[in-house]
Amino acid sequence: MSRRRKRLPQGQFTAHIESLTHEGKGVTHIDGKTVFIDGALPGERVIFSYVDTHRNYDEGQTVAVLEASPDRVEPRCPHYGVCGGCSLQHLAAEKQIEIKQQVLHDNLERIGQVMPQNWLPPLTGPVWGYRRKARLGVRYVPKKGKVLVGFRERRSNFIAELSRCQVLHPSVGENIEALSELITGMDAKRSIPQIEVAVGDNAAALAFRHMEPLSENDLAKLAAFGEEKNLQIYLQPGGPNTLTPFRPKNPELFYRLDTLNVRIDFMPLDFTQINAEINRKMVPLALELLDPQPDETILDLFAGLGNFTLALARKSKEVIGVEVDEAMVRRGHESAKANGITNTRHYTADLSADVNDEPWLKQHYDRVLLDPPRSGAKEMIPRLAKLAPKRIVYVSCHPGTLARDAGLLVNEYGYTLTKAGVMDMFPHTAHVESIAVFER
Repeated sequence: MSRRRKRLPQGQFTAHIESLTHEGKGVTHIDGKTVFIDGALPGERVIFSYVDTHRNYDEGQTVAVLEASPDRVEPRCPHYGVCGGCSLQHLAAEKQIEIKQQVLHDNLERIGQVMPQNWLPPLTGPVWGYRRKARLGVRYVPKKGKVLVGFRERRSNFIAELSRCQVLHPSVGENIEALSELITGMDAKRSIPQIEVAVGDNAAALAFRHMEPLSENDLAKLAAFGEEKNLQIYLQPGGPNTLTPFRPKNPELFYRLDTLNVRIDFMPLDFTQINAEINRKMVPLALELLDPQPDETILDLFAGLGNFTLALARKSKEVIGVEVDEAMVRRGHESAKANGITNTRHYTADLSADVNDEPWLKQHYDRVLLDPPRSGAKEMIPRLAKLAPKRIVYVSCHPGTLARDAGLLVNEYGYTLTKAGVMDMFPHTAHVESIAVFER
């Protein structure tokens, strides 16, 4: 039997906003029940309408602001509030990063039951046009007579109707409407579900996922679009291993860490940091905090393409990089060779599984760098404790899993959390990127 949906309270209501959730929603209480309100800031009085109801809490959307917070700003994007790509454009950028530091503080205190001895100053950079990686949804909507290209709407699986995107790198963000027109005019407009965006220092690439073979007409249109907009075009008819360059035939896509004398080549589907300016500050910061010495061996876990591995190799005796994705491990090895780096070794391993028999785990490491996915590095923490490195630097994209792992390192394995801080990798979103230092 299907569960009957509770009826939403109808009309508009006034509320005083008490605080902000970690997701950037205003918090109020109506008749003793918590209500989370999109688009509202602490201290404000707002008019809102209900959008969803649950047993323990309700959700609302700001309709009007009666008394505004001094931290409120006018969102730059005309699609803000409909498009789900951003959630904090109505909050001043400097206040956003303050709130993210508080989120990290609260997670460490509540989940990890640990506090750093020192807080690092936030790492900040450009807040517009910063996003170099994205997956754009594509959908032909017959009623509109056009293809929509962009992020999903808030609270919906529909694609938001965008003319441009303020946070995407301008090479793509300023061409959203042109992409919509391109695909609307293609024979395959009903069978292209997504476009992967990847921007390097030298070029911007679009990988078109297509569910059926493309006609000669469509291929000609893609080639002309790539030529006109100076974009690399890739085709992906199946899984990730079917990705094929289309224009030009032998493209190069790379980014540099100039201060560290490193260049890293990548493919559009590879994981790379979304914000190049923050990455250029983050890698040197991680090296400074880890402080590798010329006679030391370093372990780089969740190494990806070698974003940290290659830079670490310039400062140490040897670096062992471990990553689950075999293709990225291979490209990391190739990048090391291309950079003239000979003191790295690269291994493929699933670090969430049993790795006790892995050869790289049977040697001594002086220091360890961790850059895990959102799920964190819980399975590796006991193994790291056995390796007993003198220092660990942990780069995190989820404050909750960092806090959990920090609690293990400190409260179970005797490490000290000496420093922690946030990095503004994703301005205008609730995403919190952070870095922490542990010493034995």
